[in-house]
Amino acid sequence: MSGWADERGGEGDGRIYVGNLPTDVREKDLEDLFYKYGRIREIELKNRHGLVPFAFVRFEDPRDAEDAIYGRNGYDYGQCRLRVEFPRTYGGLPPSGSWQDLKDHMREAGDVCYADVQKDGVGMVEYLRKEDMEYALRKLDDTKFRSHEGETSYIRVYPERSTSYGYSRSRSGSRGRDSPYQSRGSPHYFSPFRPY
Repeated sequence: MSGWADERGGEGDGRIYVGNLPTDVREKDLEDLFYKYGRIREIELKNRHGLVPFAFVRFEDPRDAEDAIYGRNGYDYGQCRLRVEFPRTYGGLPPSGSWQDLKDHMREAGDVCYADVQKDGVGMVEYLRKEDMEYALRKLDDTKFRSHEGETSYIRVYPERSTSYGYSRSRSGSRGRDSPYQSRGSPHYFSPFRPY
């Protein structure tokens, strides 16, 4: 799978992050939202089924990116309030983020039976119920995560790829296995600015 962003992102390259977009958003809509701030070089829309869409918009002049952030951050677009900011260049959960922090954050969606954080800042959570995992995918994607040391980042939530053993591990959209006893889901959490 190709990366969503490169490590060179940030204030100097004219690139901005646009989050909390409506599910039916198109590139043309983004062009209409931002063309008045300057010449757009590239629009990269990430609209995966079941997840809240987000995008990167790159302006030819980095000063136009600043103007777009000032003009559109917090802008009401349909039923959504846009979040527009410079992309963060660090990857994954913050370095001080622990499995306990992740478990606490994701508990809002339901009973977490397992949580783990890897060294590269990617975390994994398993829920006892499929419905809780589906709620996490809908409601906790692109939310602000805070570690026990106060470091923060916005995280992406997606289901893991299915394995031959029937686990709910699908980035493509599988949402859980159906079992007469219990359904388990395993969404992953990471920053939208982490290349993978």
